[in-house]
Amino acid sequence: MNTKKLVRAALVAAIYTALSYFANIFGVTYGPIQCRFSEALTILPFVWPEMTWGLFLGCILTNILSPMGIPDLVFGSLATLIAAYLTSKCKNRWIAGIPPVVSNGVIIGAVIAWYEVGFTGAFFGAWLYNCATVAVGEAIAVFVLGELLLTGVQKLKKD
Repeated sequence: MNTKKLVRAALVAAIYTALSYFANIFGVTYGPIQCRFSEALTILPFVWPEMTWGLFLGCILTNILSPMGIPDLVFGSLATLIAAYLTSKCKNRWIAGIPPVVSNGVIIGAVIAWYEVGFTGAFFGAWLYNCATVAVGEAIAVFVLGELLLTGVQKLKKD
């Protein structure tokens, strides 16, 4: 990774964190109903794969404040890492948003369900509900805000 790529990754980590904390003012950063504005950035590895590490770091910094504690810090950040990595491997911009939606829906949905009901008989129902609500919020962030961002970035991309 050269200096330019390292700076890009660091900038996206800082922007991701700042946008997440800003969204927390509106109560949409954590919990079953969430739409992190910062998740629009998860589309960037489609253009610049090095953004994967910046997104992972930004998510770690964001999840330090998560009310769900260590599980969200670990698994929430890993969900973003997985999503960003898979996005970097996509060949088509229109499917590049699918990995963040699926990864976050499934993994964050499970973390929230565990936080709400533990591993009880209610876990599966809570997981399905949280999986759906997180995936919808993620889809809004990625397929609306992220696609707008991607359109602008691709016009600016020179390397």
